[in-house]
Amino acid sequence: MSVSTHLEESERQRLLDQYAEIAALAGALAHEIKNPLSTISMNLELLTEDLNEGDIPQRERMVRKVSTVQKECGHLQEILDDFLQFARVGELELTESDLNQVVTEFIEFFQPQAAEYNVEISPHLASGLPRVKLDQKLIRQILMNLALNAQQAMPDGGRIEIQTLSLDGEVQLVLIDDGAGMNERTRDKIFDIFYSTKSGGSGLGLPTVRKIVTAHHGTISCESELERGTRFQIAFPVADR
Repeated sequence: MSVSTHLEESERQRLLDQYAEIAALAGALAHEIKNPLSTISMNLELLTEDLNEGDIPQRERMVRKVSTVQKECGHLQEILDDFLQFARVGELELTESDLNQVVTEFIEFFQPQAAEYNVEISPHLASGLPRVKLDQKLIRQILMNLALNAQQAMPDGGRIEIQTLSLDGEVQLVLIDDGAGMNERTRDKIFDIFYSTKSGGSGLGLPTVRKIVTAHHGTISCESELERGTRFQIAFPVADR
């Protein structure tokens, strides 16, 4: 190992250790917020029941206001859940895996939902793919996040193409949709934490995807064009390297 490579690995480890400490503190804070939030949500449900049972002036308006607060509590709960998921990435359970098998199992799971939204899943999986060290649960999370994003970009239906291939000592996973696409400004910000173009979105989905890929010592890139669709490409090192 060269001196420069050693220094790069040392710096990587330092950053990983620093991040782990910050993530632990942030995760603990999120848990502390979740507990009173759950209590607030439960009391709002009880309050709604009381309002519906009683004959109170302006009851309907009060119920609507309580319902609005309940929805916001639900949104906060989703943000906290997404953040905790983001913070926990890095705790990998790696096994030598066949990426094609992981992708095939995901497609079988996602197919009914895709069909409901008139989305065709088109797999193109290379044969004889080298094995890679993966946390299969987290890889399924990547596939689900990217597939849901693609589905939402095709409200009138469309096609998601999922490819695997082996190239230059890496195993690649590619997901392509023919949806609405993104302009350059949006594409450059999609991996920024809390950035979202969706109403009510947490802005943690794609940053979590990138974090999972990085934890696997992989890389991810995105190409997109308005009205032409989006292409995500992920590369993992093969297991014997």
